[in-house]
Amino acid sequence: MLNSCHFIGRLGQDPEVRYTQKGSPTASFNLAVSETWTKDGEKKEKTEWIRIVAWERLAEICGQYLTKGSLVFIEGKFQTRKWTDKDGQERYTTEINAKTMKMLSSRKDGQHEADTGHDASQAPADDDDVPF
Repeated sequence: MLNSCHFIGRLGQDPEVRYTQKGSPTASFNLAVSETWTKDGEKKEKTEWIRIVAWERLAEICGQYLTKGSLVFIEGKFQTRKWTDKDGQERYTTEINAKTMKMLSSRKDGQHEADTGHDASQAPADDDDVPF
């Protein structure tokens, strides 16, 4: 079986970096991916928002180098998590657990950002270590 997703898009906000109770970094952000087409001579566009979560060193890199509007390539696995909120209601979220991130836009100072190629598949082993 294969669970692999690939996206190129722009960040909707700066990454939010948090730390688990055990001190492991995690970063999360929304990625806007768009498609365009022409119908009846009129250009159309549709944007989807995808929740991205990165762990460990990749989370630190995302927090350090990515900002709102950054163009990135993300490769990861599709996952749905379930949790109980403070009111006792069961909640679900669907997100991409980032394994690889490549920065495609150049930095504000004109230097080209490097490919991280970092493998972040080592998410916490137990759900007790998830900060949200």
